[in-house]
Amino acid sequence: MLRVKRISEKPSPADGERFLVDRLWPRGLKKEDAHLQAWLKDLAPSTELRRWFSHDPQRWEEFQHRYIAELEDPEKASQIKALLERARQGTATLVFAARDTEKNNAVVLKQYLEQRLGSSPR
Repeated sequence: MLRVKRISEKPSPADGERFLVDRLWPRGLKKEDAHLQAWLKDLAPSTELRRWFSHDPQRWEEFQHRYIAELEDPEKASQIKALLERARQGTATLVFAARDTEKNNAVVLKQYLEQRLGSSPR
């Protein structure tokens, strides 16, 4: 099972394993307070894509296409495979810092992973 959650939300047992999927560490957060299994910054959008998107809602559709193209990079395949395996074994929560809870990279990554799992959103 895959979930998404803002890093500022309190961790809970329902999160299962938590993975930060942002390239930059969230401001003001101590690493021990994040309760992360791993920080997967290589699965985050590239710096160029992140800056181009700048959380502009009008760029959302194009951002999704560009980000998915980045996720298809063969260099990311092993991390994608490992994350899929974790999701098959239990709950994996993709943690992000963006204020927008509906239009952010964690949402796109979750959809991308769910398609590979062959599951519908939960």
